[in-house]
Amino acid sequence: MIQQTLRAFHLLRLRFWRKLLGMHQSATIDDLEILYKSENFIVISKHYDVKISSNDDSDEVTASKQLAKRFPHLVDTQIEHNFRFVHRLDYSTSGAIAIALNRQAAADAMSKFSKHLVLKEYLALVRGHVKDNHMIITTAICPESKDGCMHMMKIADEEDETRQGIKVKSAKTELSVLQHGYYDGDPATKIRLIPFTGRRHQLRVHCDSIGHTIVGDYTYSNRRDVKPYRMMLHSQKLMLPTDLEKISVDAFDPFVTEIDEKWKPF
Repeated sequence: MIQQTLRAFHLLRLRFWRKLLGMHQSATIDDLEILYKSENFIVISKHYDVKISSNDDSDEVTASKQLAKRFPHLVDTQIEHNFRFVHRLDYSTSGAIAIALNRQAAADAMSKFSKHLVLKEYLALVRGHVKDNHMIITTAICPESKDGCMHMMKIADEEDETRQGIKVKSAKTELSVLQHGYYDGDPATKIRLIPFTGRRHQLRVHCDSIGHTIVGDYTYSNRRDVKPYRMMLHSQKLMLPTDLEKISVDAFDPFVTEIDEKWKPF
């Protein structure tokens, strides 16, 4: 309970500073972009700083509530939060996320995820100029055990491998450099990230582990990176080859100068 209270406090503090400093715009119940829709699936582009679902009544805007508002006839009252999300996105991450509209579709999609047959590509802006144009990051990840950091993950070390109660999981990410530039005057790099595993906070931890924390990542910058209006991580492409239908969607790219003038590639 104490951890949850502290987490809520830090989120409120972050929202305050980002609204004070600039472009942050909180999502409304109607901010729902549909990328794909059929009898079996919906793919939406989730707004940044929106939870997928919540048991807290004070969370007036979640992806589940947005879907219920737009498609009340698709609400399934027999399941928690009324919709079957077949994968997850962090609260701070925006972009493509798939929802199954029936049990068969959900089982089919989750089977493809478990067999690593789904392609997900993310765009990100990271701090500093990444030197290598392409790399594969394979460092294992485990939960952080320090007081006040229980919501975080970290790169596993030798002690974690042998420590009882610590679940160390393999993780693999492909990183490709797209552009170098400056964000709000500071060196930054636009990259494409492809996760081959689906660990919690995997992309954020892997970027931080190579010395290039994602721009605006409050958590993994030790609560220092509050000036950007959002965390610059976006689920841009989703290819989900289910037996029912083949889904391939591309969300818009938010990390362009036309949208955010503080990003200046060269």
